[in-house]
Amino acid sequence: MPPVTLDIALLVLGVLLLATVFAGSLSSRFGLPALIGFLGLGMLVGVDGPGGIGFDDYALTQGIGVACLIFILFSGGLDTDGRDARRVAAPALVLATFGVMLSAGMMGVASHLIIGLEPFQAFLLGAVVASTDAAAVFAILRSSGLDLHGEVPALIEVESGSNDPMAIFLVGAALLFIATPSSSPLALVPDFAVQMTMGLLVGAAAGYSLPEVLKRSSFRHGGLAFVISIAGALIAYGLAELFGGNGFLAVYIAGLVAGNRAYSAKKIVSTFQDGMAWLAQVAMFLTLGLLVAPSNLVDVIGPGLAIAFVLIFIARPLSVFICLAPFRRFNWRAKLFVSWAGLRGAVPIVLATFPMVAGVPGAFTIFNIVFFVVLISSTIQGPSINWVAGRLKMASLEECPSGIDAPDRKEWS
Repeated sequence: MPPVTLDIALLVLGVLLLATVFAGSLSSRFGLPALIGFLGLGMLVGVDGPGGIGFDDYALTQGIGVACLIFILFSGGLDTDGRDARRVAAPALVLATFGVMLSAGMMGVASHLIIGLEPFQAFLLGAVVASTDAAAVFAILRSSGLDLHGEVPALIEVESGSNDPMAIFLVGAALLFIATPSSSPLALVPDFAVQMTMGLLVGAAAGYSLPEVLKRSSFRHGGLAFVISIAGALIAYGLAELFGGNGFLAVYIAGLVAGNRAYSAKKIVSTFQDGMAWLAQVAMFLTLGLLVAPSNLVDVIGPGLAIAFVLIFIARPLSVFICLAPFRRFNWRAKLFVSWAGLRGAVPIVLATFPMVAGVPGAFTIFNIVFFVVLISSTIQGPSINWVAGRLKMASLEECPSGIDAPDRKEWS
C-alpha cells in the first residue's frame, strides 16, 4: 500500500468530518441521539467496517477525549443561565457528588455479582459509568423541543456539567487501590478537597478574567476574540491541574461565570464556542467509534445488557430519589424524569481508556462493556425522552426542527 500523503490525509479527514455530521443528522431523523451516528460512522470506517482503518491507540484517544471535553463543558457553562444555576446549586451539587458515589457503589456491587470482576475492578467499572454525560444531555435537551417545567432542565444540565470531576476522582481512586491495595481511603479525602476547591477557584478566576480581557482590549469585535475564548478554556483547565485542582470542574465554572457577565463580544463568543463544542463532539465520537471493533462487543452483549439494566432502572433512579429526598420542591415525577434524563455518552468511554492505558487486568473487557452500555443508554433513553416527559406531564412539546443543528431549547420555551 503506497504511503498516505498529507494532502490525501487532510482530504480524508475533511470527508470524514462532513460524513460524520450527515450521519448524526440522519440518526436524529430516526429519533436517535446524534452521537449514535457519530459512533456508527467511526465503526464503519474502522477495522471491522468497509473503511478498514486500524486504530487502537488508547492513549491518543484519551488525549483527544480530554481536549474535546474541555470545549464541551466550557460551552455548556456559557449557555447555562446563572440564575437557574443558583436556584438548583444545592440539589445539583448533591447529585454530582453523592449521587455519583451511590451510583458507582451500586454498579460496583452489580459488576461483581453479574460479571464476577474482582472488587476493585468492579468498583472501577461502576465509577466509569457513574456520571451522566454533559455532551449527550446538552444535545438532547437543546434539540428535543421540550419546554420543561420548573427547575428540572437547569438541574439536569448543571448536574451533568459538574459530575464528571467526582467520576474522574473515583476512577483515579479505583486505579490507586488496584495498584496499591493497602492504600487507605481516608488518605484520599484531602486530595478530593484540594481538587474541588482549586477547580472552583481557578474556574471562577478564569471566568471572571475572560470578559475583562475582552472588554479592555481591542480584540473584542474581531476574530481574535475567538482565540482568546479558546485560550481561556485551555488556561482554566491547565492551571487547575497544575495546582492540583480538577480541570474539568474549572472549565465548566469558567464558562458559567463568563457566560453570566456582560461584555460586547458575548454573543459571538457563545456562538463560536457552541460550534467548537459540536466539532469536539464530532471528533471525539468519531475517534471513539474508530477505536471500537464491533466484533469485540459480541462477547459482552449478555453482561452489557445486565449492567445497562441495573444502571438505567435501579442505580440511577435510587441515587436520584435518595439525593433529592431533602428537596421537597421536586416531586416524584420530576425525580423520575431526572433519572431517565441521565444519559451516558462519551465521558464513560473516555474514562474507560484510563484502565487500558494503566494496564489494569480486565481493562479490555471493562472498556467493551462500557461502550456497550453507552450504546444501550443512547438508543433507549435518548429517543424516549420526549415520550417520558409527556407521560410524566413534565413538559409541553413545541414544534421544533429535528436534527443536530436544532436551536437552543431556550428559544423554544
